[in-house]
Amino acid sequence: MNLTRPTRRDMLKFAACSTSFSSPFALAAELGASQDGNPAYFRFSIGDAKATVVSDGYFSLPTSGIGINAEPEEVRAFLKRHFLSPEMNYSHTNHLHIEIGDARILVDVGSGNRFFDTAGRLMENLETAGIDPYEISHVVITHAHPDHIWGIIDDFDEAIFPDAEYIIGESEFAHWTQDGLVDRVQPQEQQFVIGAVNSLGVDGVEWTLASDGHEVVPGVTLIGTPGHTPGHMSVLLDGGDASLLALGDSIVHAYIGFSKPEWYNVFDSDGPMGVETRMRILDMAASDQIALLGYHFPFPGVGHVMREGETYRFIPAMWKF
Repeated sequence: MNLTRPTRRDMLKFAACSTSFSSPFALAAELGASQDGNPAYFRFSIGDAKATVVSDGYFSLPTSGIGINAEPEEVRAFLKRHFLSPEMNYSHTNHLHIEIGDARILVDVGSGNRFFDTAGRLMENLETAGIDPYEISHVVITHAHPDHIWGIIDDFDEAIFPDAEYIIGESEFAHWTQDGLVDRVQPQEQQFVIGAVNSLGVDGVEWTLASDGHEVVPGVTLIGTPGHTPGHMSVLLDGGDASLLALGDSIVHAYIGFSKPEWYNVFDSDGPMGVETRMRILDMAASDQIALLGYHFPFPGVGHVMREGETYRFIPAMWKF
């Protein structure tokens, strides 16, 4: 099957499939967009490693897909208290590029030109950041959802980084490539399956199938974080005297995911498992003072975890110029 591009209407219908959403609502406290653009990358260090967060753009989906196991009015009230729209969730897409030793590692490849028009900016932003895509030695895919893997295919249907080693969780690969999956999912999910299969089968890629604890290179390890998808992986960077965990979508929201970690979302394949994973990550990060990078957190998406009673709070890291 060939990959076809979903329309915005397709995505909105999928996100709204569990609950209804009302008319658009403009929150007065939200900041307006810059007329001249904003920086699309952010550099920092983790011990001896150099890290760069590079944006692939953004997209918006109805908030009806958030906290589907909670009362809709409770979710809306939470968002309002945090100066966020109770109607539409604005998601950044934050990719991690790691320079450690001789390795150049990119976490996820974005959505290319096959998803929302506001996303698919990774390649141009890598160039803006001065990162040579031909020097990327490893590509780690956290999971096979559109905004994380569809950018693997260039305009000639070949791998976008032809010389890199591509790594994905073994369980993740097995899930999406199982026979007949597209016929067993809901119609609104079929695009996800077709896109994942086409992306995983791209010409020029021989996949390294990883399990929990897989070492990409010394200092970079994959951590099994299932729930959002069956074989979801997060990426742990150990820089010696500091560590960073790139979450992928194991924690999607920078406020709900910490204050209400028991809530799960319409895109989670196993909501209760995702909750269990989220609680494990939060406890580990708070106890060991591991910094986190959230793929959909407000750019650049880097911060720490603070315990707050029985729950947690995300504390954005201080920028250093």
